[in-house]
Amino acid sequence: MVLKAELHCHIEGAASPALVEAQAQRYGVDVSSLIRDRSYYWQDFTTFLLAYDRAASLFRTPEDYALLAETHLTGLAQGGAIYAEFFTSPDHAMRAGLSPEAYTEGLTEGIRRARSSTGIEARMIVTGVRHYGVEAVEQAARFAAGCGHPLVTGFGMAGDERVGRPRDFARAFQIAREAGLGITVHAGEFGGADSVEDALNHINPSRIGHGVQAATKPDLLRRIAEEKVVLEVCPVSNVALKLFPNFASHPLPQLRAAGCLVTLNSDDPPHFRTSLAREYEVAAQYLGFDDAALDAVTRTAVEAAFVDEETRTALLARLAKA
Repeated sequence: MVLKAELHCHIEGAASPALVEAQAQRYGVDVSSLIRDRSYYWQDFTTFLLAYDRAASLFRTPEDYALLAETHLTGLAQGGAIYAEFFTSPDHAMRAGLSPEAYTEGLTEGIRRARSSTGIEARMIVTGVRHYGVEAVEQAARFAAGCGHPLVTGFGMAGDERVGRPRDFARAFQIAREAGLGITVHAGEFGGADSVEDALNHINPSRIGHGVQAATKPDLLRRIAEEKVVLEVCPVSNVALKLFPNFASHPLPQLRAAGCLVTLNSDDPPHFRTSLAREYEVAAQYLGFDDAALDAVTRTAVEAAFVDEETRTALLARLAKA
C-alpha cells in the first residue's frame, strides 16, 4: 500500500451521512431533505455550501467534535494515511453555540484518540469563511494567532471564492503570519486563474487550496513552479462540482508537467463520495500517476506540512522505511 498524507480537508465536511443522521436523531432534527439514500443531496456549489452548513450545525459539543475528528482520522489511517491536516471553522462552532476554544479542544481529543489507536499524526488549520465577510475572517485569524494551541499550526480561508477579493483579506493573513502560522488559501477553484494570481500577490501563501484554474495561464504555472507554491489538488470534488466534465479533462497532469508541486486531497469526502484513498486511485487510474509518482505526492505533502521539523523528520523516516 502506498502511504498517504493529506493537507486539504474540511473537518465538518468530513462527517459521513451516517454520523450526521445519528447526530440529527440525538438533537431531534429532520435531515430527510439533506440526506437521501444514505448520501448527501445537493445540486450545485451554492446548494452544496448550504448542505455543508446544515450538516455542520449538528455538531454542538466538544464531544461531538471529538467523535468527528476521531472517526475521520481513523478512516484515513485505515486507508494508509500517516499524516493529515484538516481545516477547522470557529465560525461554524460559534453558530452552533460553542466557543472556538472548546471546539478546538474537542477536536484535539479526537486527534489524541486516533493517534493512540492508529499512529496517525494530525494538525489543525483554522479557516475564515470568506462569504461571512472580512471581519469574520480577521476574527478567525486573531483566534488562530492567539490561541497558542500546539496542534493549531496554520491559517487559511475557505468559502465562496466569488465573494470578496484576496486583498480585502490581506490583514487577516498578516495577523496569522506574524504569529508564525503556516499560510494557505483557497483559490483557483471557482474563482478562476486570476484568483490564484491575486492570492499570490496579496496573501503570499506557501500553499494554494485547489489552484487548478491556474492551468489556463502558462505564465502563472511557471510562477507557481518557480516559487514552489504547493497546490492542494482535489480531483474528485472538482469533477463532482462540475469544474471539469470528467477525470480525463482534469488538469492535474498539466500542473505536474509544468513543474508544480502537487498533493492529493479529499476536500469534503462524503459529500463527493470520495476518500483520500480514492483520490490516489483516481490519480493512478485516470491521471497517469504510477506508484513512484504517488510516493512523491505523499513526500511533497509531508514536506509542505505545517509541522515542526522533528515531526516532519519522523514522518519522512516512515516514508523511507516503507
